[in-house]
Amino acid sequence: MTPGPRPVPTGPRTALTRLVGVRHPIVQTGMGWVAGPRLVSAVANAGALGILASATMTPDQLRSAVREVKSRTDAPFGVNLRADAGDARERVRIMIDEGVRVASFALAPSKDLMAELKDAGVLVVPSVGARRHAEKVAAWGADAVVVQGGEGGGHTGEVATTVLLPQVVDAVGIPVIAAGGFYDGRGLVAALAYGAAGVAMGTRFLLTAESTVPDAVKARYLAATVKDVTVTTRVDGLPHRMLRTDLVTALERSGPLRSLTRAARHAAAFRRVSGTSWPRLLRDGVALRRGKDLTWSQVLLAANTPMMLKAAMVDGRTDAGVMASGQVAGLIEDVPSCAALIAGMVREAEETLARLRINGAC
Repeated sequence: MTPGPRPVPTGPRTALTRLVGVRHPIVQTGMGWVAGPRLVSAVANAGALGILASATMTPDQLRSAVREVKSRTDAPFGVNLRADAGDARERVRIMIDEGVRVASFALAPSKDLMAELKDAGVLVVPSVGARRHAEKVAAWGADAVVVQGGEGGGHTGEVATTVLLPQVVDAVGIPVIAAGGFYDGRGLVAALAYGAAGVAMGTRFLLTAESTVPDAVKARYLAATVKDVTVTTRVDGLPHRMLRTDLVTALERSGPLRSLTRAARHAAAFRRVSGTSWPRLLRDGVALRRGKDLTWSQVLLAANTPMMLKAAMVDGRTDAGVMASGQVAGLIEDVPSCAALIAGMVREAEETLARLRINGAC
C-alpha cells in the first residue's frame, strides 16, 4: 500500500503569524521581475507570507497583479513598494482599494504615507539594514520590521545577520523578521532563538517550481558555490550582492564613461518598460540621491538595476543580465514547489526544536 503524503506540520506560532494571520513565520521577499502573482499566491496558499514586487510594474499592472493573486488565494499577502518613487501614493491607494494586507518597503516610508496605510488597516513592514533605521520606523508606528544582514541578495550592507539581528531585537518592541542567510528549518530555529518572529527569504523562493525565472537561470544558481557570490558596486553604484559572472567581471573592469553610457541607455529602456515619464524618472532620482546621499553619477548608474535584472530573470540572458543572490545560493541544491519547501522547513524546525529539548538545550 502506497503511503499518503506526510501531513503538513503546524510549526511555531510567533508574533508574526499572529500579526499577519499566516500559518508559518516565513516571508517571501518582493524580488523585482520574480515575485509575481504565480509565486506569491503559491507561497500564500502554503501558509507563508508572499510579497508582490511592484517596482517593476506600472500602477495598472500592479492593480491587475493584486487582483490575480486574490483570484488564486484567500490567504493574506503583501505588496513591496519603493517609498521614494514619485507615484508611491498612487500605489498605496491601489493597495488600500484592493484590500492588500501588508505594505512592505525597501526604504522607510514617510510618516504621512505610513499613517495613511495604517488608518486603512494595512500593516506596514519596512526593511532595514541598521539598528538606527529600525528604531526610526518603530517610533513612526511600523507594525514589524525586516532586518537584512550582509548575507542577503541584492542591495545589502556590511553587518552580518548574526550581529545585526540581536541588536535590532533588543532595540525595538515590534516583531522582527530576519533576512539574509536563511534557507531551511535550522535557520528558522536559529532566528527564533535570537528573538526574531520569523525569517524572510529571497533566493530560496527564487529557486522554486512556481518561480517564473527561466530554467537556464535557475541552473546557474544551483551550480554556484558560496565563493561564486560576490558584492559589487559597478552595477548601480551601491553594494549589490549577486552571482559572479563574466558580465560582472567585465563591469568591474569597465571605465566610468562606458559605465555611464550604459546606465543612460538602461534608464531610457526602463522608462519605456515601466511607463515612467522623464520628469518622474528625474524626481525619483532626486529622491534616491537624497535618501542614500548619492552623487548624480551614482543616480544614473542606479538605472542599470531594473533592466539588467530583467535580462536574466525574465529573458534568460545570463550573458547580458545580472543575477541578484544571497550567499545561500551556494547551499541550495533543489527546486521544490513552494508547498514542499515550506512544509519541509517547518518540519525540520520542529525536529530541530525536539532534538534540542531531548538534549536539554531548551
